[in-house]
Amino acid sequence: MSNYLEVEEVCKTYKMGDVEISALKRITFSVKKGEICCILGSSGAGKTTLLNILGGMDTSTSGHIQLFGEEISNYNARQLTAYRRNDIGFVFQFYNLVPNLTALENVELATQICENALDSAQILKDVGLEHRMNNFPAQLSGGEQQRVAIARALAKNPKLLLCDEPTGALDFTTGRSILQLLEKMSRELDMSIIIVTHNAEICKMSNRVVYIKDGEIDSVEVNRNPISAEEIEW
Repeated sequence: MSNYLEVEEVCKTYKMGDVEISALKRITFSVKKGEICCILGSSGAGKTTLLNILGGMDTSTSGHIQLFGEEISNYNARQLTAYRRNDIGFVFQFYNLVPNLTALENVELATQICENALDSAQILKDVGLEHRMNNFPAQLSGGEQQRVAIARALAKNPKLLLCDEPTGALDFTTGRSILQLLEKMSRELDMSIIIVTHNAEICKMSNRVVYIKDGEIDSVEVNRNPISAEEIEW
């Protein structure tokens, strides 16, 4: 497999008056198509900043990002909007569902703004929610709400799925079922998935682990024998 995502020498500096804060320093790694990549680090290490840049919600100060041969780091504001809309699926820790819309309507809301969307009802069936489509978020468990959030992201048919601590608000059993779902979708859709986490156990199911510390890459490890999500214990 050739590299699908290339991140090269990416830096992010914030200016506060005369003070400069380096959030990311020369970040370099790659991800192949169909891989699950974990970005592992403690709180404040720069994981979410990196994810926001990959997702087009923030821009790098310098460096290069290529996805599927496209130079994302050169995009202007209009191009970044189209990139977020059509190419990226984002799964957050706290679901971010619209409370007065049903599960199906939450997914359909995302598909209305993007190109090449998948069928919303079918995706909800794929994530095991065929009997909960007409329920509102308040009527769903935490795990079910996260499944809706994943279905919403997948229904966009994204080139890259970004997950920010997707099991952080869930208990062990529910969290493992979410990881199994991500593993299944990566395999069946040949989708590249990046999971930001502080939990080293989750990394055991990934093909690649990027260790980040104080805004810098500590190491990058290729996992040639990832375990299944079902085997994860923490």
